[in-house]
Amino acid sequence: MTLPLGYRYASSYAKIRKVAKDDLALIVSDTPASAAAVFTANQVAAAPVVLSRQHLAATKGKLRAFLINAGNANCATRTGMEVAQQTVAAAAAALNIPANQVLPTSTGVIGVELKASLITKALPKLVKQLTPDGFQKVAEAIMTTDLVPKTATAELSLKGGTVCIAGMTKGSGMIMPNMATTLGFLMTDAALPAPVLKKMLTAATEESYHRLSVDGDTSTNDTVAIMANGASGITLKPADYPLFQQALTKLMQDLAAKIARDGEGATKLVTIHVSGARTNDEAARIARSIANSPLVKTAIAGSDPNWGRIICAAGYAGVKFDPAQVDIAMQGLLVCQGGLAAPFREKELKKRLDEKDVHIEFAFRGKRPGRAKFWTCDLTEGYIRINASYRT
Repeated sequence: MTLPLGYRYASSYAKIRKVAKDDLALIVSDTPASAAAVFTANQVAAAPVVLSRQHLAATKGKLRAFLINAGNANCATRTGMEVAQQTVAAAAAALNIPANQVLPTSTGVIGVELKASLITKALPKLVKQLTPDGFQKVAEAIMTTDLVPKTATAELSLKGGTVCIAGMTKGSGMIMPNMATTLGFLMTDAALPAPVLKKMLTAATEESYHRLSVDGDTSTNDTVAIMANGASGITLKPADYPLFQQALTKLMQDLAAKIARDGEGATKLVTIHVSGARTNDEAARIARSIANSPLVKTAIAGSDPNWGRIICAAGYAGVKFDPAQVDIAMQGLLVCQGGLAAPFREKELKKRLDEKDVHIEFAFRGKRPGRAKFWTCDLTEGYIRINASYRT
């Protein structure tokens, strides 16, 4: 794994979690970095989200560090903003940087008071542990109900040399970013102006995290943020922007798919392709409706080729269409043709649906340009078991 230059990472156990597992992490750029972030659209936004928005506005997109805690969302509490401000101030003092160049993020249970002292006392030691080799440890520390850490890297060869992008994310339940509980952190050693970086991140998010759902719940803490510190010595030129955008989008799509694959209780990754819609937005609305349908998701869990649930979910997506113009395929086999049942071997398709990767294609006839790719997972009893006892 090749990581971008100029970043250091550290994690430790600050006793925020009930179990002794790292729950506090830092990602630090050695120099001030251009930065951008996309946040939850939930009206109940956690204190770290509110403060992070303020910091990015105040610095006009300059950061030095991501401060992350797991085990407590620091949301809907009496002391939320006070805790966020105190922990950011402590991190800034330990790093000797301005407080508004620290972006705080939290993940975990909502509505439980978080003691700032747990974090402030742990920070001096955590800063001393910062190392370029701590990337994987941080990826593990930010996990909550995740079963596996989720990371991705990319290298981009340009005329001036090579730049790197690295990303890590967490999320397994409460996943339907509307910008799961998801946090995503991206780092690159390319140099980019903050306004350009913001446009790129927003566009990449639209094609990745906004095309992701596990259970249809939008978290109070969703944050996807990026730093670009220029440590490679390469400043991207406008001619390089499309290549960088493509690499960033692909990397974020990889992370989004890993979240869906690791959905709470999930046994299958489901990829939905919609094509032939009037617009990309309409295609995405249909794909999201299919992805969020409990009936579709449970059918996939049981390897049941019940395509009627798919066309039904599309029908209430709020997009006008003629069902007679719809073809549906599952695992590459046509199951619906012109809105009606197509002949297929049920036993063969049921066997294919037992695979861990399931593909659904929902196509409108004609040559209209709207298309979307969406990631979700099946819905099993495991999801209920995990969330029925999340606080206890």
